[in-house]
Amino acid sequence: MPSNPSGPVRRAQLIAPFGVGSMITVPGGTSLIIAGLDYWYKNRDGTDINDPEEFKFEEWRLQNLLGVSHFREPPDYRDHNQFRNDNLNTGITIPAFRFPTWHFCPDCNLLKQWPMFTRGRAGKILCPECYSKKKTRYMFQVPFIAMCEVGHLQDFPWREWVHKSTHPTCDGDLRLIATGSATLAGHKVVCDKCKEERTLEGITIANTASGRTSTDLSKKLSSTEEYLCKGFRPWLGPDCYEPCNAQLKGSLRSASNVYFAQIRSSIYLPRTKDNNLQELLNLLENPPCSTLVKTLHDLKADIEMICQTLKSYHPRLLAPYTHSQIESALKVILFGEQQRSSKLDQSSGIIEDEQTAFRRSEYEALKMERNDLSLQIKTGNLTNYDSIVPTYFTRVMLVNKLQETRVLTGFTRVFPENNLSQTRRQQLMWRIPVEDPSKTWLPAYKVFGEGIFFEFNEDKLRKWEIRDDVRTRVKPLVDRYQELQINRRLRNRQISPRFILIHTFAHIIMNQLTFECGYSSAALRERLFISSNPDFPMSGVLIYTADGDSEGTMGGLVRMGKPGYLEPVIQKALMSAKWCSADPICMEMGRLKGQGPDSCNLAACHNCALVPETACEEFNRFLDRGLLVGSVDNPTLGFFTD
Repeated sequence: MPSNPSGPVRRAQLIAPFGVGSMITVPGGTSLIIAGLDYWYKNRDGTDINDPEEFKFEEWRLQNLLGVSHFREPPDYRDHNQFRNDNLNTGITIPAFRFPTWHFCPDCNLLKQWPMFTRGRAGKILCPECYSKKKTRYMFQVPFIAMCEVGHLQDFPWREWVHKSTHPTCDGDLRLIATGSATLAGHKVVCDKCKEERTLEGITIANTASGRTSTDLSKKLSSTEEYLCKGFRPWLGPDCYEPCNAQLKGSLRSASNVYFAQIRSSIYLPRTKDNNLQELLNLLENPPCSTLVKTLHDLKADIEMICQTLKSYHPRLLAPYTHSQIESALKVILFGEQQRSSKLDQSSGIIEDEQTAFRRSEYEALKMERNDLSLQIKTGNLTNYDSIVPTYFTRVMLVNKLQETRVLTGFTRVFPENNLSQTRRQQLMWRIPVEDPSKTWLPAYKVFGEGIFFEFNEDKLRKWEIRDDVRTRVKPLVDRYQELQINRRLRNRQISPRFILIHTFAHIIMNQLTFECGYSSAALRERLFISSNPDFPMSGVLIYTADGDSEGTMGGLVRMGKPGYLEPVIQKALMSAKWCSADPICMEMGRLKGQGPDSCNLAACHNCALVPETACEEFNRFLDRGLLVGSVDNPTLGFFTD
């Protein structure tokens, strides 16, 4: 019997980069698209798994922000064991569909479409024309697809393209022929019946100046009518589509702009400072107690009834706690202590974006010592450090343990950002939209780790960032981003000197720490806490490492934040930032026209300030060594110059 094409994927990769709606190539060469959330947590016969509660967990701040009831970790695959009494949740896989569905034969050049559920022989499909001639030849999926800004994805319209018509009447066999050239102009589509032929030249050209994704693909199909997006959503099944009139863009299926996972993350903050109550909250917020609490709450049961039911169903779990403690914890979970948003002074006239406001509570928590189950912080005594630390920093906090939750909230195509609402992005992952968003869930996973938190000296930072030479230095970068914002639909944001300074500092420290404490370049991450609000400023960065396989790490990063270890790291990092192996070109390119991704860096390149993209929150943009240590023509420009 033909077998399904399949392959292993790590659980974390199902959040990013291989989340819902993304394409993945499995062993054997078959390209698949990850199915929507309706198909997750199912047995192979389509029935629900035995115990979905095992994968559920809660993160109260992100739940409030995203409007969902809970999160679920991607399932791990477990083989059935006949010698085990408990074989719950065995054999769970994440479904995927064959996409693209058009295939070509390299021998006879036949171009043919096959259903998304076609299995083939070890995932491969025999060419019917070659087989009729008693030859065994396999067909391969075409490397081209079409997509739109809204997030829809479809097969490239081969028949419409070759016939130059949005509604072709010819049903002849098509052939994809390579003429030997390495460009798209060297590939042509030919119709056997009407003998029409056309090269693929121009199918990936985007006309961003007109404000559209691609006028070429839409208008070149027909001189009288545009071929617009049909709203196909193949990750939800072969017959799933919705009305859409967006411009189509042809693309290689392996192009980087076919899929941008939208990830939201948070550092877990306890709801209360009482450790005993926090232990009880953790117990009630996770299965099996959380399931019973939600069920009774949905049935309009009062606190007293929920408390009594919990004690009767789970007497051993709740034995260490009194009746009043359980009631207090239930009130916090069901009614109280929503995410504390910062109350900004309305007279300041500054409105923070959602992400900055969300991180403010983390910023405040990281500035204090804590000894909670999921967040343990100690203060680095500034008097024990050499002068470089107390001069430039107000606080250095050693985070011995933290818990981070990363959630897939949706995805975009063509551009990393678009105008769709958060609710609309979440709906793209569901075949049958949930009427009440508060009853739905999102895929997520938890990681545990440690880190070092730096809070910059605010007084020194304010005096530095208002200098004319500092503002002149960053103006070209700000202007380039504003132009990019229009062309690539990016969100409106403030790119300030303090933002570039702190971001660049985080990068050079991460690069130096990889040499000092043995972490790989992709093991460290940054989390920026920056706001120029004069009444509620933020100027901090958390350098941390986190791993989903174990609770916490070995303490190597925290050790590097202690007195006697941190000062050499900072000094060596700043010394390395003074001269790049690509200088003077690196420094001059930043001053003249920018460099790096989207030309949004000044003096920063792979030899000095860039890190792996998984470690950077800004895709290696908005960096400049000059703001740290000065430039050749202005040595006193840098924040750390003296």
